[in-house]
Amino acid sequence: MTTAIDTKWNARLYDDKHNFVFKYGEDVVHQLAPQQGERILDLGCGTGYLTNLIAQAGARVVGIDKSASMIERARAAYPDLDFQVRSATDFHFDTPFDAIFSNATLHWVLDKDSAIENIYQNLRPGGRLMLEMGGKGNVEEIVVATRKALTRHGYYSNAATQIWYFPSVGEYTTLLEKRGFRIRFASHFDRPTELQDTENGIKDFIKMFGNAFFSNIPESAIEPVLDEIQEAVRPTNYRNSTWYGNYKRLRIEAIKQ
Repeated sequence: MTTAIDTKWNARLYDDKHNFVFKYGEDVVHQLAPQQGERILDLGCGTGYLTNLIAQAGARVVGIDKSASMIERARAAYPDLDFQVRSATDFHFDTPFDAIFSNATLHWVLDKDSAIENIYQNLRPGGRLMLEMGGKGNVEEIVVATRKALTRHGYYSNAATQIWYFPSVGEYTTLLEKRGFRIRFASHFDRPTELQDTENGIKDFIKMFGNAFFSNIPESAIEPVLDEIQEAVRPTNYRNSTWYGNYKRLRIEAIKQ
């Protein structure tokens, strides 16, 4: 059995060294094509960069995120926008949205049925969902190497930790269709992503996104494990003097029927 542990978010590190997450999301906003006056929810808004981009198109946008530190930074950066601390599995607005947008968020939500239910209930009939998330096989080399290293060091429960949910196209579109969505577009594609730290890119990636794997491990014991993980994935994730995350993304556009 795997266990789920909350990730602790460092909002400043996210903005400074992992801004590729929302920079790649600009293309998802383009596909969303927000219109003047539309009411749009940015689900998992992080530090608000894409929320602001949607607002610049003239939409009335609300950004929600489970992380209080992310919302605090978003409010500081974009004080004129509406940001709220809310979970993807438990949110409600009295007025439904014309569209719900989500970039790089839903793979963090292990209770996918509750998330889809909340999305459905908060969209108007005919409203659209535009999402991108990690798909099947996303950063698989890093995940496998992390579990193996933790097991070798005797951290068996940590190795079994479930942080992410990376579904196939068929799996996630089936869940959406089952709830009453009509799929307009779905794609599962490779997107090798350059990591900004050229020396310790994998270690830096894990510290940012995979820190839940190291819950309750003494600080002094973490660095040797990270070194081991990084060396294990060097053949698959290091090329041309640069570290890469071998991302596989799932992008879906769906309509509430």
